[in-house]
Amino acid sequence: MAKAISVRLDDEALRALAHLEATGLSRSQAIRKAVVDAADRLQRWDALAAEVRALEADEKDREEMLEVASLMETLRAPR
Repeated sequence: MAKAISVRLDDEALRALAHLEATGLSRSQAIRKAVVDAADRLQRWDALAAEVRALEADEKDREEMLEVASLMETLRAPR
């Protein structure tokens, strides 16, 4: 069941809401979409940050990265 909430929007948020409404979304649809999209972005960011932490903690991966960087350096054109 849907729950009603009340929010106060500043000028920037009102402009963003108007932009979403201009696409044909109702005010409620636009707000729901914005909340869900923001949560999805945060979840993807959290997953990416976890992946970065895992790679940074992987000593074998770090060694391989350094080897590749060293190889690339040997292949660089002379200056």
